[in-house]
Amino acid sequence: MSGRSLLVEHAMVLVTMDAARREIADGALYSRDGVIEAVGTSAALRDWIAADPARAPARVVDARGCVVIPGLVNCHHHLYQTLTRAVGTGPGLALFDWLKALYPVWAEMGPEAVDVSTRIALAELMLSGATTVADHLYLFPNGARLDHSIDAAREMGVRFHATRGSMSVGESRGGLPPDRVCEEESAILDDCERLIGRYHDPKRHAMTRIALAPCSPFSVSADLMRESAALARSHAAVHLHTHLAETLDEERYCVARFGMRPIAYAASLGWLGNDVWFAHMVHPSPEEVALLGATATGICHCPQSNMILASGIAPVVQLRAAGARVGLGVDGSASGDGNQLLGEARQAMLLQRVGWPGFESRADRFSARDALELATLGGAAVLGRDDIGCLAPGMAADFAGYRVDDLAHAGALGDPVAALVTCAPQNAWFTFVDGRARVEEGKIAPDIDLPRLIERHNRIGAGMLARASWPQVGHRDPARRGGATTH
Repeated sequence: MSGRSLLVEHAMVLVTMDAARREIADGALYSRDGVIEAVGTSAALRDWIAADPARAPARVVDARGCVVIPGLVNCHHHLYQTLTRAVGTGPGLALFDWLKALYPVWAEMGPEAVDVSTRIALAELMLSGATTVADHLYLFPNGARLDHSIDAAREMGVRFHATRGSMSVGESRGGLPPDRVCEEESAILDDCERLIGRYHDPKRHAMTRIALAPCSPFSVSADLMRESAALARSHAAVHLHTHLAETLDEERYCVARFGMRPIAYAASLGWLGNDVWFAHMVHPSPEEVALLGATATGICHCPQSNMILASGIAPVVQLRAAGARVGLGVDGSASGDGNQLLGEARQAMLLQRVGWPGFESRADRFSARDALELATLGGAAVLGRDDIGCLAPGMAADFAGYRVDDLAHAGALGDPVAALVTCAPQNAWFTFVDGRARVEEGKIAPDIDLPRLIERHNRIGAGMLARASWPQVGHRDPARRGGATTH
């Protein structure tokens, strides 16, 4: 029996997402020290283990009744926004109005708020089957630092891409955010260099990586975008990330301020290529889709956030066909109001089938397996990783198992893999990251005191709302349709 070895066996189906897209009935996988060494049928792996006593697993997981898939990859998130869920989304605010309403609340955040919100959001994500998470933290008031989320993610046991966000152009300079949540650009770049030196791990199977992520065209300068790109490209495997082409308001802002559309603006700054990924990309033209594909630029599709803020539907099918790398993201927990990545996969499938004006509805346009690929292999590609998103020898032992013998999947055994997406999304029965259990029997790992976290989280969030004088329960903005008042 060797080291940290693990055998998962008797999965109803093991979805490998390997080059042949094998789906193995009565499937099994064997890993050692967080890396997969063998994948196959349960009988074949038992024979393989028997051939060498040193392979005897330290732990065996019985996956009967489960479909096992590669761990889900979340390419874009704002973990801190769990603190302000359902603020502005209920009555219906579009992105710019929603941001303006929430900036004053987020300005009340501090180190403890970043820590606890990171833990809450990651717990919810791991329960949904997510094993790798990219987080975009872009405001740092009251002593908050990216370190607070990195430290929390390490303790939670998730594979983490921490993107150092930034805002430097406030209202006084024609930007959207209030000046008090913006930073000096020299300080931003200095902190980016510090974080790369302290935390970034470019090696295969890394648990922590840093990316540089100026927030958006309407909150940073062209100089900061250029200098961030130069800094990132002076280090190995440090990628670039920002929001782009999310709304028509953003498009109008870019045309008015820069004389060009958002993608042309990004291109003019050197922000295209296989080390860049954009969140949203709802409004590219056909020519821009071709450019994104030709440059192998990454796109993170955030379907539920784009719906609730009425941003639109991203042309995922066209982007993939053009050659762009496309993955999935939950986006802010205060825009999607949730952290269920399998639910995002389902919504992505539904939106691409429904279509939009000028793009007719077609039920066969986007399959359930397309959606699962987006959430696994697609996300790995977006983050520039060839060691996750697939269950095969040499890949990280990141995987999730979902029960398909439960109430939600009753009658769905004709295609239990598709049922993960076509049926109502369920949480994972187990989630392993780096070969370590973070969810078992549908419950978060026992080293995470969830009730205590929730109480602490809600107390801190309520304090932020109170300090920002945000109206409490029952509020409706009297300026909006219906004329309701606070009660």
